[in-house]
Amino acid sequence: MRVLVTGATGYIGGRLVPRLLAAGYEVRVLARRAERLRDVPWRDQVDVVEGDLADRASVDVATRGVDVVYYLVHSMGGHGDFESTELRIAANVATAAREHGVGRLVYLGGLHPAGERLSRHLRSRTRVGEILLASGVPTIALQAGVIIGSGSTSFEMIRHLTEVLPYMPAPRWVRSFIQPIAVRDVLYYLIAAAEVPLDASRAFDIGGPEILRYGQLMNGYAVEAGLPQRPIAALPVLTPWLAGQWVNLVTPIPRRIAVPIIESLQFDCVMHDHDIDRVIPPPPEGLHPYRVAVRLALERERAGEVETSWRNAEVAGAPSDPLPSDPQWAGHTVYLDARERRTSAPSRELWRVIEGVGGENGWYSFPLAWAVRGWADKLTGGVGLRRGRRDPETLHVGDAVDFWRVEAIDRGSFLRLRAEMRVPGRAWLELEARSAPGGAEYRQRAVFFPKGLSGRLYWWAIFPFHGIIFAGMANRITAEAEAAALRVDPRDAVE
Repeated sequence: MRVLVTGATGYIGGRLVPRLLAAGYEVRVLARRAERLRDVPWRDQVDVVEGDLADRASVDVATRGVDVVYYLVHSMGGHGDFESTELRIAANVATAAREHGVGRLVYLGGLHPAGERLSRHLRSRTRVGEILLASGVPTIALQAGVIIGSGSTSFEMIRHLTEVLPYMPAPRWVRSFIQPIAVRDVLYYLIAAAEVPLDASRAFDIGGPEILRYGQLMNGYAVEAGLPQRPIAALPVLTPWLAGQWVNLVTPIPRRIAVPIIESLQFDCVMHDHDIDRVIPPPPEGLHPYRVAVRLALERERAGEVETSWRNAEVAGAPSDPLPSDPQWAGHTVYLDARERRTSAPSRELWRVIEGVGGENGWYSFPLAWAVRGWADKLTGGVGLRRGRRDPETLHVGDAVDFWRVEAIDRGSFLRLRAEMRVPGRAWLELEARSAPGGAEYRQRAVFFPKGLSGRLYWWAIFPFHGIIFAGMANRITAEAEAAALRVDPRDAVE
């Protein structure tokens, strides 16, 4: 069978694809930028269609000749009229699937209470499911609540809320009942949904074996992480918006993602029935209890084996166009800061430092200035510096690095980062290592395309700091490479 996975660059889609391949399916993926899949280990095993679900022609190409379509896209951090966009996209997929004879649609939505006024995001996801269910194509809509796995948004929010605050004055939703589910159980249901007999299209609730209060999730994490359990006080005064600001400040989760999650937690998110058991029996080993799911997630993070992460989700509203080539700059206002350094370190050591920038390693210059810029971005609803990076040593196209994203990488020599912090314009940072006689040459270039007068004022306002930040960055990166080159491996000394 041939399946189409939409949302393959997302948290669930990026994990589902390799498991579908292992199960023997032929897999096609639809991605807005095929380049984002360049470095995933399964890239050469799938058929990639570059296009947008909002473009009917792209959807026609992607759905032609497939048996199953997985619909795994949503605009969690969407702004403006994202609801109409989501409904139009769902209608495109539903119509194309029907016209091209797709045998089944599989959708992953969210658990939601019946008879309650839903948030915009949860309402939109529910309406998307309704469109797919009414498509005329046999459809299974799986509805999950809090998904627990290494790198998941829900897990990261629980983790940071628990680790940062020894005493938690929390919103009243900490008393809400939640039915968490391990990400590996979600994947089990998704794969099984491709071929199970289906009498009629319908939605099915899925969840783990326990119903817990949100506060119990945080203290369950504390136990597994070896931390003292936290006293929690539920405060009735924190609205979802205010709670979103609070979560934005004390966790790496940006406000645009925190607010939709918190809005969904205003109600109990539990299964209304267990009808799914008659269609897809639970896994042979049983569903994973919450603390087991946390333990597995922590083990994956400690081992550096996080497959996908919320960090790498695209940022709504952030620039996504690649840096134009230099000849195309004619007629445009462009500000540059270029630095070059020679170093005695070999280019491989220089590259190792370059590829390790950000996250725990920082940016090698004026940490206070970077911290202030990160907090300023957080306060205005951006992602901030604490988003970090998925892997401490290796980068791939599409990876998030604090408030940057990897736009291009030529491993061993060149890295280009595109800014996703809030700035009045578009910005890039390029880092390059080249072999040279007696060592290597380091090149660094910051490129800024200002937007209007505010963009120009922004550049000149921070210009006095460039000599400290960018010059210091170039000096420290080359110095770190030289220090690394001088370190001798004991095994080499024996040889």
